[in-house]
Amino acid sequence: MRWSDLDRHWLRWVLLAWVTIAAWFLWQRWNAVHWLALSDTDDNMRLMQVRSWLNGQSWYDLRQYRLNPPTGLDIHWSRLVDLPIAGLFLLLKPFAGAVWAERLAVGIAPLLPMGVALVALAVSVRRLVAPLAWPLAVAFLLGCSSTLLMFMPERIDHHGWQLACLAWTVAGLADPKQARGGLAVGLSSALSLTIGLELLPYCGMAGAIVTLRWVWDRGEARRLAVYGATLAGASGLGFVVFASNANYAMRCDALTPVWLSAVVAGGALLVLLSALRVDRLPVRLVLGLIAGGALAAAFATLFPHCLSRPEGVSEELARTWLNNVREAKPLYTMPWRTILPIVTGPIIGLLGALFATWRARRSPSVVGWAAVTLFTAFAVAMLFWQIRSGPAAQLLAVPGMVALAWIVVPWLLTHRSVFVRVGGTVAALLLLSSTAVSLIVQRLKIDPPDNRTKVVLRAGARCGSLPALQALNRLPKAVMFTHVDLGPRLIVATHHDGIAGPYHRNGDAILDVHHAFQGPPDQFRGIARRHGASYLLTCPNMAETTVYRARSPGGFYDRLAHGKVPPWLTPVALPKGSPLKLWRISY
Repeated sequence: MRWSDLDRHWLRWVLLAWVTIAAWFLWQRWNAVHWLALSDTDDNMRLMQVRSWLNGQSWYDLRQYRLNPPTGLDIHWSRLVDLPIAGLFLLLKPFAGAVWAERLAVGIAPLLPMGVALVALAVSVRRLVAPLAWPLAVAFLLGCSSTLLMFMPERIDHHGWQLACLAWTVAGLADPKQARGGLAVGLSSALSLTIGLELLPYCGMAGAIVTLRWVWDRGEARRLAVYGATLAGASGLGFVVFASNANYAMRCDALTPVWLSAVVAGGALLVLLSALRVDRLPVRLVLGLIAGGALAAAFATLFPHCLSRPEGVSEELARTWLNNVREAKPLYTMPWRTILPIVTGPIIGLLGALFATWRARRSPSVVGWAAVTLFTAFAVAMLFWQIRSGPAAQLLAVPGMVALAWIVVPWLLTHRSVFVRVGGTVAALLLLSSTAVSLIVQRLKIDPPDNRTKVVLRAGARCGSLPALQALNRLPKAVMFTHVDLGPRLIVATHHDGIAGPYHRNGDAILDVHHAFQGPPDQFRGIARRHGASYLLTCPNMAETTVYRARSPGGFYDRLAHGKVPPWLTPVALPKGSPLKLWRISY
C-alpha cells in the first residue's frame, strides 16, 4: 500500500477501520448481546419504544403504557433514533428469528453512529491538519473513553447519534467551502435537535461561531445564509415528521413549538443578516447583537416558563430526584478516578487547537482552526456545568490532539535513537490520546470505590440481569410495584407492568414511588392499591434503596430491609440465589 492510497481512497479505508472496530467491539461485548444486557434505563425504554411501535402503536404516540397503566408514561423523545433499530430487527428477523434479531439489532445499532462520527472526524482533520492525518483521528477516538461508551453495543439510546451530528458540525465549521459548510452545520444541528435537546448549547454555540465568521468577514455571507435556511427548514421538517403528539404542547424539554419557533425565527434572522451589504465590521457586530438580543427578548416574553429548568418539574421532584441524578452534576463533584480520564483529553485537545490556530495565523486555515478552538473551549467549560458533557468534550478534542501529534510524532520518528523512535512515539501517542492517564488511574487505583459502592453496583447489575428477572415470568401478568430505576428493565425482561421510570414528565408517578417507600407502611399500601399493584418487587442494596433508607429511617423500605414485614405482604419464592425479593400484596 502506498501513502497516496491513504489519501486518494481515504473514505474506503475509514470505513474498513470502522468495520474492523465494530467487529471487535461486538466480539468483546458478545456476552452482553447474548443476555440483552441493557444496563441503562434509557436504553431499556428505547427498546420498549421500538417494540411498541412495531406492535402497532401509533408513530406519533410515544407513551409507554406498560408503566403506570392504564394511562402510561409520557416519553419526551422522538422516533428518529427508533428507525435504525427497527430496520435492523426487520432485516435480521427472517434469518435469525425474533429473539435473536432483537438482540443483534441492539448490539449493532450503536455502532452505526460511530461509523458516521469516524468519517466526520476524518473529514475534519483532513481539512485542518493534513490529508494523511485521518488515521490519527481514528486512533485517538479509541482513547476517548466517555465518547466510546456511547457507541458500545447495547447503548441504543440517542446519545451516539447526537455525537455523530456534533462531529459533522465540526466538519462543517472547518469546511473552507461556504455553502457546503453552512449546510453541514445547519443540517447536523437540526437533526440533533430533532433527536433531543441534550446538545442544544452546542447547537447554539455552533450558530454563534458561524455568525461571528460573518461578522469578521463579510465574504462569509453565503455560509451564514445557507446555515440559517438549512437550520430553520430541516428543524421544521424534523418536527413535522418525528414530533410526538405530546410534543405539540408548549413544553421546554424537546423540539416543541417553543423551540421550533425560536430556531425558525433565528434561522430567518441569519438569512436576513446575510443579505445586508454592510462593509464595516463594527456595524455587522452591532447588527448581530441586535438580532440575538431581539430573539432572546422575544423568547423570554413569549415563553417565560422556559427560562428556568427546561424539565418544568416541581420543587419537590427536583429536590427528591432530579437534583440527585449523577450525570447532571458538575465534573468537580466527582471522584478523581472519574475526573482525570474525562478531563485530560479535552484539555490536551484545547491546547492543541490553540497551538494549531497560532501556527496557522498567516494561512487560510486559521479561520477554521479558530472556529474549532472556540468550540473546544466551550466544550471544556461545559464540563464544569454537567458531567454528561464529557463525551462531547472528548469528541471535540480529537482535532486538537491530532494537530499536536502531527508535529510531535514525525520528529520522534526521524530521531537517530531507536529507543526514541519506538518508545518515544508510543509514549507520545498514549499521552496525546489521554490513554496514558486512564491506564495510570487503573494501575495506581486512584480514589478507588469503597466496599459499599461495590456492593451497590453489584446489586444493580444482578437485579437487572435477564435470568433474575425472567424468573418472574412464571407468574401471571400483573402490575409490580418496584423502584423507579428498575421499572424500564422490568418491562423489557418480563411480561409484567411497572409503576414508574426516571422520566421527568411523569413526576407524580416518581413521587408516588418515593412517598410509598419512604413513608409509613399504610401509606405504601394505599399508593400501591391506587396503582393496581399486585406484587412488591425490591432489589436490596440497589442505589435507589440507599436513598430511601438514608432519608427515611424507620420508613416502609427501611423497616422492610430490617425484616419488619407487614402482615398484608406474603413472600413469594424465587429461585435460589436470586438477588430480588418479591411479595404478594393483600388489600
